[in-house]
Amino acid sequence: MSETVGETLERLAAARGISLSELSRLIGRNLAYLQQFVRRGTPRRLAEADRRVLAQFFGVDETLLGGTAAADPPLVSVPYLTVAASAGSGQAAGEERAIRQEAFAARLLRDAGISPPAASIIDAVGDSMTPTILPGDRLLVDRSDLAPASDGIFVVRREEELLVKRVRYDGAGLTLLSDNPDYPPLTCAKGEATVIGRVRLLLREP
Repeated sequence: MSETVGETLERLAAARGISLSELSRLIGRNLAYLQQFVRRGTPRRLAEADRRVLAQFFGVDETLLGGTAAADPPLVSVPYLTVAASAGSGQAAGEERAIRQEAFAARLLRDAGISPPAASIIDAVGDSMTPTILPGDRLLVDRSDLAPASDGIFVVRREEELLVKRVRYDGAGLTLLSDNPDYPPLTCAKGEATVIGRVRLLLREP
C-alpha cells in the first residue's frame, strides 16, 4: 500500500531528525501547521510554494509530496533539407527541398535561441571545419540570425556553393574562415557571398 503524503513527510522528517514543528517554521508557517496536515488532513494539500521548499530541503521529487508529474515537453517539426553545406572547398547548393520533418523538443530549440519557424537541418561535408564540425554531421541552422559574430559558425552561399564557415566582415565584403589550418581564408567581395543562417547545434551520430 502506498504512503500518503503525510506519511511520506513524517518518514522524511524522522530520517533527517527534524520535527514537523521545525519544518513548519522552515516554510514560514505556524508551528502546528504540518502537524495538522499530517494528523488531521488540514489543509488537504500542501501549497505549491511549501511543497517546493520541502522537496528541495529533503532532496526529493515534488511528486512524493503531492505534486503533479511534469508533462512531456511539446514537440515541433523542423525540416531536414536536401542541401549540404561544405566544410571543404565548396559544395554545389543544388535544389533545396525538405526530405522529411524531424521532431525536436520546443524547449531544446528555445534553449538554443532558435525560433521554430526559422530552424532547418542540413548535412555537412568536407573537413575544413574539423575538429569542430566533422563530415557527416548534421547542422541545426537558425535562418533568422544573419549577423556574423566572432564566436559563431554560419552557413554562407557563395555563387553556386554552400559553405559552413566562421565569418568576418572586412569593409563591404566578407572573409570566410576555416577551423582546419590547412584551408586558407576565403575573401568575398560585396555581393559575392550571402549569409544564410547561424549554426546553433551540431547533431552528431554517436
